[in-house]
Order: sequence, then C-alpha cells, then structure tokens
Amino acid sequence: QVQFVESGGGLVQPGGSLRLSCAGSEIFFSLYGMGWYRQAPGKQRELVANITKGGTTNYADSVKGRFTISRDNAKKTVYLQMNSLKYEDTAVYYCNYNPPRQLSWGQGTQVTVSS
Repeated sequence: QVQFVESGGGLVQPGGSLRLSCAGSEIFFSLYGMGWYRQAPGKQRELVANITKGGTTNYADSVKGRFTISRDNAKKTVYLQMNSLKYEDTAVYYCNYNPPRQLSWGQGTQVTVSS
C-alpha cells in the first residue's frame, strides 16, 4: 500500500505563506484524485483541498482564495500553496488519495500559525 510523505510545514506568522509537498510511490499516480487534509487539536480530520486526475480543483470554504493545490504527475507529487495564513490554519496537514485510503496516511507535517 502506498504511503505518502508530507513536508514543508513549520512555524509562520499570521499572514505568512508556506508551501507543502507530498510525494508517493504510486505507479499510477496520474490516474488518481488527490487531497490535502488537516487535523487540528481536538478536531476531526477534514479535507481542505482536492485535485482530480484531470486537474480540477476544489477547496473548503475556509481556505478558498488562500490555498492552491497543484500536482506534478512526473514527480508523483502534490503541492499545497498556503497564503494569508490564519491562526485557525494551525494543524497537522496530510495528503492522501481522494477519497482517502486508510493505509495510505503518512505522518503529516505540522503547520503552526503564531505570532
């Protein structure tokens, strides 16, 4: 089962930006929709952005206009550009297929928005 590896998280001030990356070894990566998910302390994991195999993107209302999901099929990598970060964006961010597969969750990458 493919497991994804997320990177790019960190500590950032409100209004700042981060770019997350997610790489996997899925042979047929280009054939799958992918998603970025996040889980804040005490909350359930939620889908924040997804991209279809054809490149169509969708966003949760809370991040619309601030986050951009993209993919590079040749590198088997999906990205999440996060701009205008807010305190409430603090969470562990994960990528997975969309819909997600239980065995494909990675360790995630921590994003902390704090002044």
